[in-house]
Amino acid sequence: MDKAARSIQLVRSSKGSIMPVKKRKLPDDHEHKCKITSFTRPQICGVKTFNSDKQFSNKRCLAWFHKYAGPDKVFGPEAMEKFCEDIGVEPENIIMLVLAWHLEAANMGYFTKDEWLRGMSLLQCDCTERLQGKLDYLHTELNDSVVFKNIYRYAFDFARDKNQRSLDMDTAKSMLALLLARTWSLFPTFHQFLEQSKYKGLNKDQWYNVLEFSRTINTDLSNYDEDGAWPVLLDEFVDWQKMRSASL
Repeated sequence: MDKAARSIQLVRSSKGSIMPVKKRKLPDDHEHKCKITSFTRPQICGVKTFNSDKQFSNKRCLAWFHKYAGPDKVFGPEAMEKFCEDIGVEPENIIMLVLAWHLEAANMGYFTKDEWLRGMSLLQCDCTERLQGKLDYLHTELNDSVVFKNIYRYAFDFARDKNQRSLDMDTAKSMLALLLARTWSLFPTFHQFLEQSKYKGLNKDQWYNVLEFSRTINTDLSNYDEDGAWPVLLDEFVDWQKMRSASL
């Protein structure tokens, strides 16, 4: 098993959640929206359309939603588990984050009726089979650096407790593993740093900068500018890794 695969195992936790973190209760107001900065979640007008013998049906899409939600306006972790089983995707799969991004879902583990209808209509999916036909497309979106950056930034507000300004560290590590473990060779080392650090969570600035760091800084850290505008967290990571390497 390679390093990325070992790191991804870190994110497997509560069964039935839309993403690999602890289950949370939906806020009392089911229509509650977390504040997601506009530039982190662009319009979905660029979604590709697919030919089909049948036109998208809002009625069929709504019936599909109520298959999981029953009479409610939202379906949660238990229904999410059944939904994932039906479309053939593990709840821990990053595709579920991409789908949540398209739906502009505000709360991890939950889809509201409004989110479902808006997002699925843009995706032109009104049944299980149509969504299954889009899964490969959703996965290819991760290869677009701009789209990936938007999904990464969206994940911060999506995953955090709505009464907190930061991501708790366990959630942050899980989401970073999901998003970066396969592409950032330094991720296992960064994860070790977070494990032993004093930090209890990551704020939005730190979260955003981890992605930029992973994209621009060499594996040997040779091009890291200590006088740059990096957060202290990353200064400390670089110092920690250099001391660690020197001792080997």
